[in-house]
Amino acid sequence: MTSSMDWRARLALLLAMAIWGSSFIALKVAVDAIHPMQVIFLRMLIGSITFLLLLPLWRRGFNYQAGDWKWLAAMVLFEPCLYFIFESLALKYTSAGQAGMVTSILPLLVAIGAWLMLKERISNHQWLGFLIAFAGVVWMSWGSDISSHAPNPLLGNSLELMAMICAVGYTLVVKKLTDRYSPLFLTAIQTLFGVIFFLPLALLAPLPEQVSWEVMGYITYLGIFSTLGAYGLYNYALSRTHASHVGAYVNLIPVFTLLFAFILLNEVLNTQQWLAVLLVFTGVAVSQRSRRGRKALDQIPPGAVS
Repeated sequence: MTSSMDWRARLALLLAMAIWGSSFIALKVAVDAIHPMQVIFLRMLIGSITFLLLLPLWRRGFNYQAGDWKWLAAMVLFEPCLYFIFESLALKYTSAGQAGMVTSILPLLVAIGAWLMLKERISNHQWLGFLIAFAGVVWMSWGSDISSHAPNPLLGNSLELMAMICAVGYTLVVKKLTDRYSPLFLTAIQTLFGVIFFLPLALLAPLPEQVSWEVMGYITYLGIFSTLGAYGLYNYALSRTHASHVGAYVNLIPVFTLLFAFILLNEVLNTQQWLAVLLVFTGVAVSQRSRRGRKALDQIPPGAVS
């Protein structure tokens, strides 16, 4: 692990945020067609099948130590279990764009959690960048319209906030586990146990009369790219830098959500929203900037956190 983020980790995070930004649109379309728990189960099932095909790549990616089962169980509980319960229900009541904007709160929560639990110090540049990015997201929300797909935005956004709290717990737990487990192994464990967890919830819901190929295409995208691709990239980045550095990139999710909504759903961004997008990118850049001539922050050696 390094104190600064190399280009590989930055690229991995950028791709992960782009995939997660598009996943809000895919998930919104899917949960409007069939029950949220069935969507998540199918997503986990498709992801698990993909991981089983890649079994030789991830089954050796671990160095188990006594007691690690507690941390692995906590990881799975935070994500996919609780996180996807809250997020899938949130998208029944709010729009994809608004749900994506709520993710702007996550970096601040991760930074506070990392400070409390991992003893990671937060630089003034990071706090300033977080605040700039958050202001950009708020600006985007002011410039957006509430659509007919958001029947109860207050409830939906509150549920998305609960999902973000689960994401904080997930990030901090994975940060500990990446010292001994490969990102691919951790992502596979999440997905496989997610199938077991969501199966009974999916069976309890009324079965749909039919599912269109379009909806199945979105679910397949969620299962392969969002589950395997994005989580693998995110966990890889966590293994190479500090949790508070990684969290800053989450501000890009609402930006990508709006961009993909424009491309796929023909939602038009106005001038204020485009300026807000630029502000979010500026905030992320500021939060990642190191001060010249100053000692690098967060010098925590691997294994220092027990």
